[in-house]
Amino acid sequence: MITIDGSEGEGGGQVLRYACALSLLTGEPFTIEKIRAGRDQPGLMRQHLTAIEAACVVGGAECEGLELGSNRIAFRPGRVQPGDYRFAVGTAGSTALVLQTLLVPLALADAPSRLVIEGGTHASMAPPFDFVARCFLPVFERMGPRVTATIKRHGFFPRGGGRIEIGIEPAPLRRIECLERGDQVSRGGTVLFASLDGDIARRIRKAALKNLPGWTEDDIVLRELPADQGPGVALLLEAGFNHVTEVVSGFGKLGLSAEKIGATAGKRMAGYEASSAFAGPYLQDQLLLPMAIAGGGAFTSVKISEHTRTAARLIQKFTDRATRFGEDEQGRQLVEVG
Repeated sequence: MITIDGSEGEGGGQVLRYACALSLLTGEPFTIEKIRAGRDQPGLMRQHLTAIEAACVVGGAECEGLELGSNRIAFRPGRVQPGDYRFAVGTAGSTALVLQTLLVPLALADAPSRLVIEGGTHASMAPPFDFVARCFLPVFERMGPRVTATIKRHGFFPRGGGRIEIGIEPAPLRRIECLERGDQVSRGGTVLFASLDGDIARRIRKAALKNLPGWTEDDIVLRELPADQGPGVALLLEAGFNHVTEVVSGFGKLGLSAEKIGATAGKRMAGYEASSAFAGPYLQDQLLLPMAIAGGGAFTSVKISEHTRTAARLIQKFTDRATRFGEDEQGRQLVEVG
């Protein structure tokens, strides 16, 4: 059984999700100890429980220690079964991170699957639905599987209550290389808000535009959602290129000013536009798992995150496939898997 120190590297929920997915894909059981040991609230939280429970249901797995606050689990995988599934986080815990646990195993199953996941769709510390649908899935589909993603209801922190629906048509994963993003073909943004004063959305837009050279007010629209989906606010910035679309986000939370939300996201998008790399910081670690299972792959990226290095170490534990980090001739970060 593979033993993992959950306090090492990124030290958060990513370790749990990646380990569960890799276990279902390889058939290797594992134990994680010291789960989220360095966090303010160590141990398993609700969204981690949902992701692991979902892996157990889809993969016929058994898991010891599966309870709130647990700092150790032992996971023994079974056989992945495609089908129709519904999972509810019960809080604003991320629907996208539950999907991250299940997507690749179900994409290699022997029949299609449909997932309904309820919880948070637009909250900090997790990719929003728009990133999954517009940035990650189009690249993933180039590897073979076909995936549809629909949002039925938005879910903000702390209330949650969002709902996404995912359809997965499985296919063998093929190796791809994502070195060049091509020419920029589009840019745009949206401020989503519900049960909040519209002036907050306007202030977020104004702050973002101050940090986005070449963008205009018309590039970022304000979209008010039904009040019962709030309160909440999210900024989504999108830059489309020939071969990839980057999505940068910012989310409202108590004590965080509208100006800070807009400025931080604006600077991040400006940095990506000014680079020539294919993958932004959040697409990095999303690509490692399918590329490893496909037998290899490569992409250029911006600065390598600790999330990505942690994912690479986990992949090597389960598959013996190494990830190499270096630079290409243009000085971009080059990540080669397998």
